Amino acid sequence: MSALLRLAGVFALLSFLAVGGGLSVLPEMKRLTVEDAHWLTGSQFVDFYSLGQMAPGPNMNMVLLIGLHAAGVAGAAVVWLAFFVPSSALALVAGRGWKRLSGWPWRESIRRGLAPVTIGLMTAGVISLARVALVDVRAVVLAALAGAVLLARDVNPVLVIAACGAAGWFVFG
Repeated sequence: MSALLRLAGVFALLSFLAVGGGLSVLPEMKRLTVEDAHWLTGSQFVDFYSLGQMAPGPNMNMVLLIGLHAAGVAGAAVVWLAFFVPSSALALVAGRGWKRLSGWPWRESIRRGLAPVTIGLMTAGVISLARVALVDVRAVVLAALAGAVLLARDVNPVLVIAACGAAGWFVFG
């Protein structure tokens, strides 16, 4: 199977699994791209995720970097289409269906039932990233400080990410 077809298959699957946003598919994305396909290392995966958080637009634009790394510009284009088009089409269809069911008595129950699932998937994404990124005590301390700042202050997360990047450069060399 060509690299472009494999990229399209992996990211189309991830697109349909992205219930609750991109963070919810991070564990599976990491498994498929790092452990199964070996398109990048765990460290590169965390770096790409961090860049996606800092770049304007959707944070899941990180998939472009994975495609670029795996198969050049064509890989980036294929991954972008495969990841964003299916979920966008599904959201459009589901949104229209959801609107039609506005008077349905089960609608609120479904919404409430999906909320914990989404939170669980997002938590799994955070844990997956933490397993790769928190390599030693210094990294754990840096992560804890970033979390404390974000919880204690109303500060733009991009500033915290930039500060942690600078601190990481000094701490880790």
